[in-house]
Amino acid sequence: MEANSSMNGIRPPKMPRFNVSWIYFIILVILGIMFFTDGGKTIGEGTSRRASYSNFKVYVDRGYAQRVVVNKSESKLKMYVYSANIRDVFNQSRQQTGDDPSVEVTYGSVDQVEAFLEAKRAEGKFKGELVYETNTQGGILNFLINLAPVAFFVFLWFFVMGRMGGGGTGMGNVFSVGRSKARMYEKGNSIGITFKDVAGQVGAKQEVQEIVEFLKNPKKYTELGGKIPKGALLVGPPGTGKTLLAKAVAGEADVPFFSMSGSDFVEMFVGVGASRVRDTFFKAKEKAPSILFIDEIDAIGRARSKNPGYGGNDERENTLNALLTEMDGFGTNSGVIILAATNRVDMLDKALLRAGRFDRQINVDLPDLPERKEIFQVHLKPIKVDESLDVELLARQTPGFSGADIANVCNEAALIAARNDHSLVGKQDFLDAVDRIIGGLEKKTKVMTAEEKRSIALHEAGHATISWFCQYANPLVKVTIVPRGRALGAAWYMPEERQLTTKEQLLDEMCSLLGGRAAEELFTGHISTGAMNDLERGTKMAQSMIAVYGMSDKLPNICYYDNSDYSFTKPYSESTAKMIDEEVLQMINEQYARAKALLQEHKEGHNALAELLIQNEVIFAEDVERIFGKRPWTSRSQEIMNDNENVNNSEIANENDNQNLNENE
Repeated sequence: MEANSSMNGIRPPKMPRFNVSWIYFIILVILGIMFFTDGGKTIGEGTSRRASYSNFKVYVDRGYAQRVVVNKSESKLKMYVYSANIRDVFNQSRQQTGDDPSVEVTYGSVDQVEAFLEAKRAEGKFKGELVYETNTQGGILNFLINLAPVAFFVFLWFFVMGRMGGGGTGMGNVFSVGRSKARMYEKGNSIGITFKDVAGQVGAKQEVQEIVEFLKNPKKYTELGGKIPKGALLVGPPGTGKTLLAKAVAGEADVPFFSMSGSDFVEMFVGVGASRVRDTFFKAKEKAPSILFIDEIDAIGRARSKNPGYGGNDERENTLNALLTEMDGFGTNSGVIILAATNRVDMLDKALLRAGRFDRQINVDLPDLPERKEIFQVHLKPIKVDESLDVELLARQTPGFSGADIANVCNEAALIAARNDHSLVGKQDFLDAVDRIIGGLEKKTKVMTAEEKRSIALHEAGHATISWFCQYANPLVKVTIVPRGRALGAAWYMPEERQLTTKEQLLDEMCSLLGGRAAEELFTGHISTGAMNDLERGTKMAQSMIAVYGMSDKLPNICYYDNSDYSFTKPYSESTAKMIDEEVLQMINEQYARAKALLQEHKEGHNALAELLIQNEVIFAEDVERIFGKRPWTSRSQEIMNDNENVNNSEIANENDNQNLNENE
């Protein structure tokens, strides 16, 4: 019957799990008992009875007193009896009274007691010893006082170990240092996040949608012989929504969701990280089907012994080995799927990325223009925005922004609108928020001389002029000489989102970067430190073109890019390094000369632009167009905007035609 009941699914009652704290508690109890009992003998062991002072005299006179202990503070004494006289005094046997019984007596004067005992000693009837004590504490109180230092150090040890092991106090944290720190959501939908809350990332959502189907309907795949994937790795730059996507998977699948960071496995104690890994996977298996999400897995998943000559962190490697074993130790179709996120996939151990562990890698890239528009629409829902706000313009103003950056823009715009007492958040508030995030806080109190202000205006006007007359330079949005952050002035552009960049496009951008320094030299007769950032960006661009992209005349079609994390030597010789330096210098000098030639050609317009900057401090593309005329080349982004306008106009025309047709009918 027992075998049948177990086979029918009737489980025996679970026994309480063994905890090492039981052993510590038992040891403390035993030590306390031994301390109280003095190793098995009670303090003051033996029978103690009260007697009058007259009886005390009789006992001493008969020679029963072995030892007399006088307590002057309490005016009491104890008389201990010889073993042969126990029955005479207590009318009990030695087994009943114990080895050292005593008689407790209250006396009137210490002098009388001393005189009486001295007299009996002279008569030979008292041959014992006379002892004095003045303490007022009892045996238990003495024990507590003696135990206090030990208890203090024990408590201090528990407190410190608890802080190290669990971030809190108490004995439980000390003994549970190897327990999992994963935060569990019993139902994934309790997080309240679904795919509707994740804007953009169409490709990544398609990948993880299949994981949701695995968890909802595993038989659909297992019946055809397929295996449920064990792990999926979300890879992408910071702020792109990897953690949000993992929560959306849990919300859609409606299964238990375990969330923790890779750093939660790291501990200073040997073996704790591996123990936490095992405990986390044990809990996930108990709740299967479930999702285990490890954020920033590179904290424990770095390649082992990749740094030569410097040794390795054995504890971290042991933790990684435990993770590899647990991931590969799952039973087939166990229903536990591991999601992990990192933006440093190149540093992960190859064993972690092989098939059977993280079966698929899902790229979560920075959003493109349509995706940024969707993300803006999600984050604009709780904000009171002006109806005339153009979301597409905001999406174009934020190239390279991640989802977290866009959320920050929306929040900053709402704060700016509230600061200016606006009832609605408008276009200018969002543009100011973008400027605040990109350029930094506007410094209106920074004092500049008239000469410095003119030099900055000439510098920024140089950038604007060169970018206006370079075919592939990014379209200008606005130019300002108001200090922001560490910059004394700035020019805002609307970069085109290219999948490929040609050599001509890079050269035009480099020429535009050098336009500020060229304008300073031409129109002020000296150069300043204000072009440091421009020179840094231009130099890096030239080095990449020559040493990485193979766009050099002397070193064509050669790439010296080294993807190694620990490269201590250059992948080229000293003569090649000299040639690269010469090519970089030549390329920069050519574009600098080109920028100076363009500025000389459009000298009057540049000066007018600088004067307008000094007067208004901020100018826009419309002001530049009024001075130079329309740009000779139409940018791709402008073409797209024109195409959209044409499409909208054609749609309006079609609607009017349909309306006219209906009226005619």
